[in-house]
Amino acid sequence: MGETEGMLPPAIRRRMPAAALLAAVVVAGLVVHAALPDTAASDIAGDVLYAAAAYLAVALIAPSLPVLAIGGIAAVWCVAVELFQLTGLPLEWGARFAPVVLLLGTVFDPRDIVVYVVTVAVMTAAHALLRRSDRR
Repeated sequence: MGETEGMLPPAIRRRMPAAALLAAVVVAGLVVHAALPDTAASDIAGDVLYAAAAYLAVALIAPSLPVLAIGGIAAVWCVAVELFQLTGLPLEWGARFAPVVLLLGTVFDPRDIVVYVVTVAVMTAAHALLRRSDRR
């Protein structure tokens, strides 16, 4: 641990990795959204990055939660957003204010739910392994 890092409060030190990873994932998501053609592969990549961002946001906000709770909250968020698309409101709101699309998507796709759940499961498993190794 560096000298500066040792002076930071523990809560800040716990949040730093999640914040850095979240920033990287958001940048990658914006690149996928803006620079890649709209294909099934770019849609899946965007879904993976969205679910990873949801997981990292929960880990950033509440780093002391159990890993399974972080994963559960992230998965519920992703599935709820996908189901909310069935109302048509995200599509309507996105037509009025384009950035809404980045947070709420546009139209329901059941494949997205599968991608979200698998991604959150992988993130949860990786986080659990990291926490386990940190305790050693």
